[in-house]
Amino acid sequence: MNWNETLHTSWSAIRAHTLRSVLTVLGILIGIAAVILTVGLGLGTQKDVSAQISALGSNLLIVSPGSSTDSSGVRGGFGSGTTLTLSDADALSSKVNAPDIAGVAAEKSTQTSLVYGDTNWTTTVTGVTNSWLEVRSRTVARGSFFTAAQQSSGARVVVLGSETAQELFGSENVVGQSVTIGSTTYSVIGVLASAGSDTSSNPDDVAIVPMTTAADDVIGTNTASVSTIYIQAADADRLSAAYQEAQSVLLNAHAISNSDDADFTISSQDALVSTATSVYQTLTVLLTGIAALSLLVGGIGVMNIMLVSVTERTREIGLRKAIGAPPAAIRTQFLVEAAILGLTGGVLGSVLGVAAALVLPVLIGSSVVISPVALVLSIAVSLAIGLVFGVYPAARAARLAPIDALRSE
Repeated sequence: MNWNETLHTSWSAIRAHTLRSVLTVLGILIGIAAVILTVGLGLGTQKDVSAQISALGSNLLIVSPGSSTDSSGVRGGFGSGTTLTLSDADALSSKVNAPDIAGVAAEKSTQTSLVYGDTNWTTTVTGVTNSWLEVRSRTVARGSFFTAAQQSSGARVVVLGSETAQELFGSENVVGQSVTIGSTTYSVIGVLASAGSDTSSNPDDVAIVPMTTAADDVIGTNTASVSTIYIQAADADRLSAAYQEAQSVLLNAHAISNSDDADFTISSQDALVSTATSVYQTLTVLLTGIAALSLLVGGIGVMNIMLVSVTERTREIGLRKAIGAPPAAIRTQFLVEAAILGLTGGVLGSVLGVAAALVLPVLIGSSVVISPVALVLSIAVSLAIGLVFGVYPAARAARLAPIDALRSE
């Protein structure tokens, strides 16, 4: 029997029991689709997180407040204190103490409502220093950002995020309009370009005001404190040096001699990306392992059906051997049938996985990245599953004695 005859006979045997073959393929199909989607979700989420972290600004360090040890000797968690001030931001801006730091911006936020006419929209109102736009690598789509003079004078001006502007004004011209924040009227001088959003925060749904104005009108308590200080290193190669300089400046400003006792935390984009990548890689491996169990179940299904096929076709096997078919030809016949079942499940599973990857982002709002390597490996694994789980049924068929096979009912 040549290969063309083997393939034709195998396909005919599979088609003879179409429903049974479909149910056998289904187990592998679901497993392959699950693996492709799991890997795609992991890669997509990793891509989204990296993009969101990168969008914070180029060569960025983020300083967050910690908390001093209280009277009972207990330290608060990350970001739990109010230990950062505008004076810290000013100290970090000194080129004498921190030559590798290119820019510093402080911010402090609160949730409150903006009112325009009959429209009321609750958003994050953030007081920032005027260097915030450059340090955070944001741009203004319409109008302008506030100046250092407006910052110093506490001008009541506001720059809206693109989504906030849309919610309040719709298609109206935004620049030059007035909105009420709290009980104070602010003039809209600009709209930020869209930065994209994630599931936990939305950088396009914000209202940016000068820090001095926010302290006077919006936040109003502990006006010297800030919630975050952003530090922009001069370039990527000097990020580590900028980190060391920032830590030294803040330790001196807070009169702390031991960095272990620091009441602030400095984090970098690289650290955030590395941590997020590690977490999502672990989750991807875990979920892929779970999805792979369905492939094992599918492989067992292939073996079961092939054993049933051997039993049903015992007389056929005996007849072939009686007219001279060698055991190798019988073994090859059943291995090819098992391989076709596995390969068909792999191809259909890959198609289903790719189709689901196109639909899923619309439903869950997260990217799904289809890896060509994962597709090729999935099809190869499905073929291997068919072959591996078809070995025993094929060997069993090849070992049948012709006389015994012909006598079977």
